[in-house]
This record gives sequence, C-alpha cells and structure tokens, in this order.
Amino acid sequence: MGRYTLQRIIGVIPLLFVVSVLVFMFIHLIPGDPARLVAGKDATLEEINAIRATLGLDLPLWQQYIHYMGDLLQGNLGTSLKTGLPVTETLQSRFMPTIWLTLVSMGWALIAGVLIGIVSAINRNKWPDYSGMLAAISGISVPGFWLGLVLIQLFSVELGWFPTGGIDSWKSYVLPSITLGAGIMSMLARFSRSSMLETMREDYIRTGRAKGLHEFIVVGRHALRNSLIQVVTVAGLQFGFLLGGSVMVETVFSIPGLGRLLVDSISFRDYTVIQAELLLFATEFILINLIVDLLYGVLNPKIRYSSN
Repeated sequence: MGRYTLQRIIGVIPLLFVVSVLVFMFIHLIPGDPARLVAGKDATLEEINAIRATLGLDLPLWQQYIHYMGDLLQGNLGTSLKTGLPVTETLQSRFMPTIWLTLVSMGWALIAGVLIGIVSAINRNKWPDYSGMLAAISGISVPGFWLGLVLIQLFSVELGWFPTGGIDSWKSYVLPSITLGAGIMSMLARFSRSSMLETMREDYIRTGRAKGLHEFIVVGRHALRNSLIQVVTVAGLQFGFLLGGSVMVETVFSIPGLGRLLVDSISFRDYTVIQAELLLFATEFILINLIVDLLYGVLNPKIRYSSN
C-alpha cells in the first residue's frame, strides 16, 4: 500500500505543474490591463507604466511565471487589485462557508443516493425501484438555479422556515445544500443501482444465499462493499465538481464563499484573486482524485498489486 500511495503522489506533482502553467497563461490571455484598472480612468500613461512595473507586468511572460511560482511556493498569492489586501486573507475569509456547503451537500447526497440505489436494486422492477429512479431522473433534469429559486419561494418566502440567503446558522445551509446536492444524489443513486445489480449477479452472492445466509448479510457484507468501488470513484469526482458548482448556488443564495468571490472578482477584473481561485479549485480537484485513487486501492486490493 505504501508503494502504491507513493506512486500516486509522485504522479500528481507534474500535473500540478501543468495546472499552474495553464492558470497563469489563461489569466494573461484575458482582455484588459490590470495596471490601468488599478490606476483608474484618469491616470496618465506614466502612472500606468509605473504601476505595471510595480506589478511586474513589464517583464517577459517566462520571468513573470518564475516570480509567480517563487511567490506561490512561499505561500504568497499576491494582493487583491480591488481591496489591496493579501489574496490569502481574502480566500481564508471565504473558505469555510464553501467547504461547509460542499461537505453538507455531499454528505446527504451520498447517503441518500446510495440508499436509493440499494433499495432500487433489491426491489428491481417494483414500485420502490420506479420511485427511486423517478427521483433520480428528476434531480438530474431540474436546473440548479431554478431549483434554488423554487426552494427560496416555497420554504423561505411563503413558509418562513429558512433564511433566503447569507450565513447566520445551520438553517442557512439547508436550502443551498439541497440545491447543490440534488444532481449528485441522483447520479449516485443511478450508479449505486447499476453497480449493485451487477454485483448481485456474481457467483459468490448466489453461493452465500445457497448456504442459507440472511439476505441482510449477503447484501450488506458482500454485495455492498464490492459495489461501492464504482460509487466511491463517482462520488470523489463529483465532490470536485461541487466546488465549481458552488459558484451558482452561492450567487443565488448570497453566500459569502469562494464561488461568490469568484463572480465578484470577474466583474471587477481582480486578476490576482481570479488566478488564485482557479489554481485553488484545480488543486483541490487533483487532490480529491488522489484520495479517490487511494480509496480505490483500499477497496480493491487487486489495483495495488497490479501497480507493483
């Protein structure tokens, strides 16, 4: 297991390097001049050139990238063009709302999706199966922004059970997490069902039943663990997508998180914050995939042995 883990970690390093290059080049391809933005509309050409030199924008791109990586390795993500504060402080103040929203959304979506998938597989072609798959199809088909607005109108405006936006208490995460996790729950339910059905056809499942084992033991101890391999892979990938999906949900519910910060930064053309957030999202996605690979090796030892 140690060698397998080391191989996966080493494989992530060049990928992180490629991501840093792509993010750096993408920001520099965006139209607009950050120096002119900082200087203001009435600034003279000399003032703009002075600010450009201060920001290091007058250097060749390869030198700018070297300076960027040097600062990055020291934990310096630059200074916000809008507020003048360090980008690290700006991200830290917006980090926890997004993380809590993502964790709550993934938590209920994973539990509900796996349960619906298991129940549907056990009761194949019966009413629990039809009901579960109907819920799954509905969750995938409904647009997230529309679902969020409907939930606000119903549970916030008409019933007054939950706040319409912001972060005040645990109630503030209920409607956004439902909006963000609905699609993930539906996808996990369908994958859980198909994986469970495939596992239930295996010979060792029939052998367990022939030995007289209780159905709960056959399903819970033998079928569920093997069917979870695919589910863990899908759940890990979707967890990374949740971070990107938080942009829409945080905008609809006015949550002061990383997604809302990204939208505001794009509107103001705050390049340093945009660059830092894109790099953060990409890095988190890569690390989540790494964790999924390691969990995949735990659930399926054959993967570890084949890599050695």
